[in-house]
Amino acid sequence: MLVGADSGILVQGITGRQGAFHAGLMLEYGARVAAGVVPGRGGQSVHGVPVYDTVEDAAAAHSIDAGVIFVPPFAAADAVCEQVDAGIGLVVVITEGIPVLDSARMLAYARARGARILGPNCPGLILPGKTKLGIIPGDIALPGTVGVVSRSGTLTYEVIQALTDRQIGQGLCLGIGGDPIKGLSFVDALALYQADPDIDAVVLIGEIGGRDEELAAEYIVQAFHKPVVGFVAGRAAPPERRMGHAGAIVSGGTGAAEGKIAALAAAGVAIAGHPDHVGDLVAARL
Repeated sequence: MLVGADSGILVQGITGRQGAFHAGLMLEYGARVAAGVVPGRGGQSVHGVPVYDTVEDAAAAHSIDAGVIFVPPFAAADAVCEQVDAGIGLVVVITEGIPVLDSARMLAYARARGARILGPNCPGLILPGKTKLGIIPGDIALPGTVGVVSRSGTLTYEVIQALTDRQIGQGLCLGIGGDPIKGLSFVDALALYQADPDIDAVVLIGEIGGRDEELAAEYIVQAFHKPVVGFVAGRAAPPERRMGHAGAIVSGGTGAAEGKIAALAAAGVAIAGHPDHVGDLVAARL
């Protein structure tokens, strides 16, 4: 498991508008937000959470298992590296618009030191009924045994809501982000779900661009033994035009939805034609 109900969480950027707002929602959901970090704001508190000048100071004072990044793009890579240096094993990077070279640098730095990065440009994760890190709404989730992993933030919410509407509960839900360079991948998520005895099935939400879905299909054939339902957004997307995410572009004839759908279907994934249909397909396989 990446996190649990007792995981201590650090929020970097907690005094900013978004950091303060979402830290409050995380606390309301029951997440154990132990500390915040903003340089020059040490000694303050937000929602009763103590704020420190550095991650090192916060980690020395509290048991921190995971961190969330709500800092501007120019500072995000350094923030990630600071958390990794403090020994934090999971860093959730909500920040959008991080320069690609910065992302490459921080991801390489984290991998070399054994830390996991979720994101960047992602909504984070939720373990329904237990904890959440990031911006996924808590009120749409229902505890259960279906894992959800998605490149799209809003489709993550839509599919969680569709499952809840069918009274199909969710286990760990991961928004891995839509940037072309990111930390946890579909394959990484599937490996976690395969090893998790509390997950009975998985919903995989893809979109145009890159080869993430094709690589996931290869992994499913080779090593994944639980039912998978998939949805791939962007069937009508025009080529060479970026659609929302930095990684969502059909370029040079690659990255189109049709190829991704074909690869997943060939791997035995049940493909939904619309997010609302995901619940029906999951119910038929549980």
